[in-house]
Amino acid sequence: MEEKRLTIDEKLTGKKATFFCMNYIYTGVVASIDERTICIKEPAIVYETGPFVSKEYKDVQSLCVPEFFINRDAIESFGILK
Repeated sequence: MEEKRLTIDEKLTGKKATFFCMNYIYTGVVASIDERTICIKEPAIVYETGPFVSKEYKDVQSLCVPEFFINRDAIESFGILK
């Protein structure tokens, strides 16, 4: 049986993800992904992660907007962490 390989869009859409970018760490629920941007809902900036084994970040602050767009060229790494 051949295993189906999921695209990044399929893996992340609807899930809370964290994006390590050039200047900030962003977190939020991935709403959409296109060639240039990633749209996140409930966006926040992580100012201090604390231990990665913790369930929550030590200092995370909401951007107080319903959605936020991240330029994909600014992303260094990303994934589902917390």
